Amino acid sequence: MRKFALLLIFLPITVLICFSAVGCSDKKPTPSTVAADSLMTDTTAADTMEAIISETPMPKAADELFDDFIFNFAANRKLQFSRIKFPLQVIQGKEVTMLEKKNWKMEHFFMRQGFYTLIFDNRRQMDLVKDTSVSQVTIEKIFLRRNWVNKYVFDRINGQWMLVSLHKEAMVQNTNVSFLKFYQRFSTDSLYQIESMNDEVTFTAPDPDNDFDDITGTMYPDQWPDFKPALIPRNAIYNIIYGQKYTESNQKIFVIRGIANGLETEMTFRRKNGQWKLMKFNY
Repeated sequence: MRKFALLLIFLPITVLICFSAVGCSDKKPTPSTVAADSLMTDTTAADTMEAIISETPMPKAADELFDDFIFNFAANRKLQFSRIKFPLQVIQGKEVTMLEKKNWKMEHFFMRQGFYTLIFDNRRQMDLVKDTSVSQVTIEKIFLRRNWVNKYVFDRINGQWMLVSLHKEAMVQNTNVSFLKFYQRFSTDSLYQIESMNDEVTFTAPDPDNDFDDITGTMYPDQWPDFKPALIPRNAIYNIIYGQKYTESNQKIFVIRGIANGLETEMTFRRKNGQWKLMKFNY
């Protein structure tokens, strides 16, 4: 899958995200879970990175895939201001205001944390990420502690992605509210994580004895502290809606993707008897 292809061209400074390696049952790794807050990129490095990108014009081809565009949009101040439809419509409940260009503050989105998150109902929705026919995309910035969501709506107008509106709403209004409420606690409560395991959880992880191979196995709830991914984002997460239509489904696929290194963690949750359970994960 193509992941921020332009990043590999423009960005010699990469953001590294470390995930724990796992082995078979007799080769348990040392627990190394890290809060997302501690994985923020150094500010100086981020500023240098953005300076490099700002000096390089964005190729027209970057407008074909939203992923290629948004990386440039989030890092290039000049480009960002040119790709917002000012005055920007800001909608909160029934109130609509117009934000003038002089009052807009640079939005870096997930750039300074080095990874982003996605939520899908099923694997078919994941194919939309690489669909060049998509003409509207929404980035949700989800504040778990504040129970709040900012939704940035982008339209492709005359072949160019433009930010056309910003919607602010309580998390309870979000289509994924049931899962978000669950994940809000799951991301911060280690005991609740164990309670939220299926009786048996399937996992796929890098083989510690072979850098070019993976291993697949089954773990039990009490083994979670030894096998869980190093990164479980909390406080604020993102979701990019590429046109997928969410429903009150009983399955959610939560994906964590590294921006520069291609690393990815995927956790599949299912609702059983009204409770969300982790069924499988891979990284």
